[in-house]
Amino acid sequence: MRERHWSNFLFILVAMLMIVFLNPNPTTVAQESRFGALFINVGKADAILLMLDDERYLVDTGSKDSYTHMESVLKLYGVTNLDGVFITHTDKDHVGGLKELLKSDIGVEVVYAPRFHNEKSDEKHDAYKQANKRDVPFEWLDAGMTIQSGECVFEVLGPLERDAETDNNNSLVMNLKTPDGNILLAGDMEIEEETQLLMAGLVPQATVLKVAHHGGDDSTSAAFVAAVKPQWAVISTSTAEREETPAENVLVTLWHAKAGVAVTQDAQIGILVTLKDGNAEVQMINPK
Repeated sequence: MRERHWSNFLFILVAMLMIVFLNPNPTTVAQESRFGALFINVGKADAILLMLDDERYLVDTGSKDSYTHMESVLKLYGVTNLDGVFITHTDKDHVGGLKELLKSDIGVEVVYAPRFHNEKSDEKHDAYKQANKRDVPFEWLDAGMTIQSGECVFEVLGPLERDAETDNNNSLVMNLKTPDGNILLAGDMEIEEETQLLMAGLVPQATVLKVAHHGGDDSTSAAFVAAVKPQWAVISTSTAEREETPAENVLVTLWHAKAGVAVTQDAQIGILVTLKDGNAEVQMINPK
């Protein structure tokens, strides 16, 4: 019975991933769409390049070990300057590449991080330290704030309060609204932060969901997915680095919600999502 169970699970996973197809030229799709996101394969870490007309943003910077690959991908996409870098929380697989990024020849206009965190002081926060050391402007973000980017807007949904025990629940959660659809960026929030946002009525429907905490089984509840109703869900992880991700229950929950699922480990460069007329197109990006 156990073997049959896993066989069914693998069939479902393969069926979902077959929807995603190989793109032979990684730069042309970004040029054809005004709004898109490249979920870079940085292993069991997060780094998302947001392409909003002529502006470029990065959500998290991967780990220290994955920085070289992340930088090469940014340069492949012609990124010489970032209009902003959002650090969702202080885990090393999210902030680990920031130091090298700020030392590189890629310009950064401003670094953002959530005001709630578990460092001993604001000055000890790694994103604050690195930005201050390099004289890069830095801004703390609170729930309810918005950041305008041309026709697009970042809505800060959470965290609503500080979780003193689990910094994942201090994750910056944002709803990126574009004229062609929206992307819900969930950081590493776990069930506790999800529940707070649900109870506050702050969870929007989304064209695309960046699945929280690398698809771990401590996040992405059925209630949360039912509220979001995503067309597509993207999971940034490496099973080789963390065997239990993506978790079977998370994949099944997304499957029942009829969401397409793409996992960064299945593409050498990453998963490219483009938005148009309220719909998302998803492609696996590999070198030629």
